[in-house]
Amino acid sequence: MLSDNSTNSEKPAEKPFLRALNGESADVPPIWLMRQAGRYLPEYRAIRSTAPSFLDFCYTPALAAEATLQPIRRFGFDAAILFSDILVVPDALGQKVSFESGEGPRLEPLASHSDIDRLSELSIGRLEPVFETIDRVKGHLPTETAFIGFCGAPWTVASYMIAGRGTPDQAPARLFAYRHPDAFQLLINKLVQASILYLCRQISAGVEAVQIFDSWAGVLPAAEFNRWCLLPVAKIISGVRLIFPEAKFIAFPRGGAFHLGSFAENTGANAIGLDTAVSPSWINRWIPSNVALQGHLDPLALLAGGSAQHAAVHEIVESYRHRAHIFNLGHGILPQTPVENVEALLRQIRTPGG
Repeated sequence: MLSDNSTNSEKPAEKPFLRALNGESADVPPIWLMRQAGRYLPEYRAIRSTAPSFLDFCYTPALAAEATLQPIRRFGFDAAILFSDILVVPDALGQKVSFESGEGPRLEPLASHSDIDRLSELSIGRLEPVFETIDRVKGHLPTETAFIGFCGAPWTVASYMIAGRGTPDQAPARLFAYRHPDAFQLLINKLVQASILYLCRQISAGVEAVQIFDSWAGVLPAAEFNRWCLLPVAKIISGVRLIFPEAKFIAFPRGGAFHLGSFAENTGANAIGLDTAVSPSWINRWIPSNVALQGHLDPLALLAGGSAQHAAVHEIVESYRHRAHIFNLGHGILPQTPVENVEALLRQIRTPGG
């Protein structure tokens, strides 16, 4: 399945994606897309059908590596992101995890302090297929293409662990945190330590930067945002940097809105992932200029294509032209997105003044 285009020998600082994380602006911003390996690609759908479940797919290195590389071959994005899932961490902590077709993840809910106490230490052995995937991918990337690892942020992962599934507003986890703050803090602490270990192993295996996905950050009120979102992410970043001082981080607190300025100042992230909740003018005013930006095209604009897509892309590129910026979406690419719209996006991004 893999085709070895070249060896990954270029100095990391020379890669456009990593230059942006180092704070450099560019006339042509580097680009990758969240969920760039996925159901909108016919080649992904073809290999996905060969695994009995999504979790089996994630834990099969040959398939996960192929999925990671497919969008790089087709589009030449400036970064590949490891194909896996944020819920491999609770799986490696001993919580039963499965994925129901068409319905998303299912976990055995954590209902009490004792349930949280019974979680095991992170099983690195359970995660070895992920590290093997990294090893398979890194030698097959073009020399100019960076490699991103990732994990879910403790709040978002905990919200699935408590509820046993995704919910519209994560009310089960929020209620649990209000009613049992000590137990919930214990769960967050376990996830912080597990995430530090997991990301350090990803970096050892060969990723060059990591993204922390906090997909449900936006449901938290201000005090809870600081306690359950900002502080745990800051602890993960500082913990990894005790082992890898130069580790590069993108933090994506989706829905963080007007919390983003404080989040950028206090987490230590090199870049902040942007959704579509706030305007570029607000971002430029409140996100420190030494923090790179990533995003924030509406995935629906990419789905729509045509003049709407072109105008939205142009506004974002022009708004961030004078600071470090990685072009991306405000959330994952939608499965029904036409491939030709992605091709048009890349043509526009890579045409200065487009």
